Amino acid sequence: MDARDVIDAVVEFPVVTSFTRLGYDVRSRTDHWTPTSRYDLRGRVMLVTGATSGIGLAAATTLAGDGATVVLLGRNPDKTARVADELRASSGNDTVGHVVADMADLDAVRAVAAQVLDRYDRLDVLVHNAAVLSATRRLAPDGTEQTIACQVVAPFLLTSLLLDRLRTSPIARVLTMASGGMYTVPLDVAHLEMDESDYKGAEQYARAKRAQVTLNEMWAARTDAAEVVFHALHPGWVDTPGLEEALPKFRRIVGPLLRSPDQGADTLVWLAADDGTPLTTNGRFWLDRRPRALHKIGRTRRSDTPEERERLWAWCVDRAGIDPLAG
Repeated sequence: MDARDVIDAVVEFPVVTSFTRLGYDVRSRTDHWTPTSRYDLRGRVMLVTGATSGIGLAAATTLAGDGATVVLLGRNPDKTARVADELRASSGNDTVGHVVADMADLDAVRAVAAQVLDRYDRLDVLVHNAAVLSATRRLAPDGTEQTIACQVVAPFLLTSLLLDRLRTSPIARVLTMASGGMYTVPLDVAHLEMDESDYKGAEQYARAKRAQVTLNEMWAARTDAAEVVFHALHPGWVDTPGLEEALPKFRRIVGPLLRSPDQGADTLVWLAADDGTPLTTNGRFWLDRRPRALHKIGRTRRSDTPEERERLWAWCVDRAGIDPLAG
């Protein structure tokens, strides 16, 4: 372990230093990160969900500035079109495009996948960034709890529908923006969707994120890494419009320690753009350009059994109505 590893370990242990801008500042300096603005991504096509604000917009802005054909996927048609126009103007990149879908609506996800396949003969990176955190329990059109539909079922479905197109790229990757909140909850497929009686938005969000990082490992294990690599990450604690709306008290308490959207997007952009470590590793969970453990406490580690993982995959196949690796 060299000095940089020692510093990282010291920063990683307390959540406050690791997840806030303090961790970002220390690691970016000690590890001498390549600035994300230095990549040449011309000719590469990248689809980013949840791309009209916060971390998604920050990532899309950097990727477009590096020359990538960034396809913004947003829920609101007017806003998504406006953000795409603004990004083309600010980046000078006329290849920026957009598609529209509510990620909690699986029919809309199927339709938008068909649009992407029709418009783009190449897809290099698929970024699952869309998220929802609601204080009250809401249902998606198919009856699935909305948070789970948006962040578990929809990414599974979209990946399945676009997998063959991704396989045609020599540098394909699927990236999932998770959250450090997943460290607090076990993998429990039977209780993945919370009931009305005990619903808590933040916990439902954490359960979705736990499922996401587990599925990331499962996709990596079941897909040839020479064709597509899979990575999940968490951005730390980031000051975004979504955080302000969903967790205003937390935002007031942490305040100046929160990361900016650009800082929260850094590892996502690095995983999407760099052809070194992100392509020679697979199925990892990242924070600040370093792989991290999936568990910090014993009860979540004990829940993560092969049997429970198989139940999760089967549950996703059933809800999405597609088995991407069958046959």
